[in-house]
Amino acid sequence: MLTKEENELLCRTGPSDPAGDLLRRYWQPVALAEEIEPGSAPMPVRVLSEDLTLFRDQYDRLGLVARHCAHRAADLSYARIEDGGLRCLYHGWLYDIHGNCLEQPGEPEGSTFKDKIQLLSYPVQERAGVVFAYLGPGEPPLLPAYEFLDIAPENRVVTKIYHECNYQQGNEGNIDPQHLSFLHFFIREDASGSRVATGNVQGGAATSNRMMGDDPSPTIEVEETDYGIRIYAVRDTDAGDDYVRITNFIYPNLASFPAFPGVYGVNWHVPVDDTHHWKFMFMVRSEGPLPKNALGLTMFEGLKDDYTNERNLRNRYLQDREEMRTRSFLGMGPSFPVHDMWATEGEGAIQDRTTEHLGYTDKAVALSRRLLLKATRQVQDGAEAPHVVREASANVFNHIGAWQEVISKTEEWSSVWKRNAEALAARMGSNGHNGA
Repeated sequence: MLTKEENELLCRTGPSDPAGDLLRRYWQPVALAEEIEPGSAPMPVRVLSEDLTLFRDQYDRLGLVARHCAHRAADLSYARIEDGGLRCLYHGWLYDIHGNCLEQPGEPEGSTFKDKIQLLSYPVQERAGVVFAYLGPGEPPLLPAYEFLDIAPENRVVTKIYHECNYQQGNEGNIDPQHLSFLHFFIREDASGSRVATGNVQGGAATSNRMMGDDPSPTIEVEETDYGIRIYAVRDTDAGDDYVRITNFIYPNLASFPAFPGVYGVNWHVPVDDTHHWKFMFMVRSEGPLPKNALGLTMFEGLKDDYTNERNLRNRYLQDREEMRTRSFLGMGPSFPVHDMWATEGEGAIQDRTTEHLGYTDKAVALSRRLLLKATRQVQDGAEAPHVVREASANVFNHIGAWQEVISKTEEWSSVWKRNAEALAARMGSNGHNGA
């Protein structure tokens, strides 16, 4: 449970809010690359309660600038792409990707007025099918070299989905391992609609769905790390072994988790404003291609062209009571992102954490809040935010991984991440960071 003041500090992310200041110290996803391909129209973007315009000039350079023209506030997301920049439709002022004003057709010949105009702009870069922006002060840090950002494109699927709630409750759902025994449980395993969802977990004789259903009361342990939190959820198997599942909270607004055998996921929750956010979703197979159709309905069912879902709060997520009896615990179809939408949007636009009652299974949720509140205050006091990378030598993250495995009860749980971290280091061509 948080106080009202702590909850406000955690959830308010506008330009003048402390948590917004914290989030701006990191690169944040602002669009999918497929939304802003070469030749595309400018794209209106709202992120961290700030309205911006994302565009590619005719040289395929990305720019992220203020939504409104510095002249008389016309909307630049309607502008023309020409002559090396973004031309306002109202009076023809032209801006480049850095916000420099290149032309002012209405000014007298020889005028230097344009040299006095600087449109707000932010650094952007494209990686892993996503456009990232740095909205903070000073020199941008390095974009962390996570495996899922650098792996071959054919090994990765990325999309996004719109949420009508605060980003924080979205990310907290990722680090609550016990809900998997209920929210995402399929009574009939073929109801998931996914080829990759039905394989047995490494070392075991059952699917993750079945083992989670068989033991809804996992042992949960958390470790504070340099990147955030490593979370162990351990369930008993019918054979008397331990089913170990390792997930991660990663500063400040993402999480990684085992998805299906050989596949892990990353959810990156980016505030649109305080009551809406985008969840950027990555699915990754480290050791081979991951065809989009292999994920089936578990990721894409109902996802529309605008990245909202046909199932939503207004139609009660099309819940089906017959499905609840015969196919799935929730009765809202096979899409895991829809399940999560129901859980997090139903908590309210901004969850009132003064009335909740956290239990044993909420260890990671409670710790993540403490760490984020600490980090927010740390930045307000003038210190560097945690997990900000500025040196290439420190940009090695083979100790961050999401894995699941069935092991003997005589084996240490930590052996799962240590063994897999060694394999990850080998894949990434480095045996660099191997600490906690």
